[in-house]
Amino acid sequence: MINHTMIVSFDQPLPDTELDQYLADIERAMLESGLVQSFAARRHLPVPGEEAIPALIATAIVQVALADTEALAEAFASPALHEVIGRWQSRHSYRVAWANHEVLA
Repeated sequence: MINHTMIVSFDQPLPDTELDQYLADIERAMLESGLVQSFAARRHLPVPGEEAIPALIATAIVQVALADTEALAEAFASPALHEVIGRWQSRHSYRVAWANHEVLA
């Protein structure tokens, strides 16, 4: 099994309802691929002063578990996922950093 962990960073703060919808849209598109074994997403928990650090600071963390790297590649080739990403990028600019890794625990 492989985990794909994404750090999603919106350029501007989003209302909670918008962030909830973004995460729900990503989850739906990933699960519809039929390749995802599990999906989890959580909001970043900010700490005072972090905005002064020159780094990519998360808005949310998303973790997707898949069987292997082939399943990961196939899931990310999904037209539904590309539609969700394109729609959200056109409304709210954001960046994503990610890591593919084995289970951490």
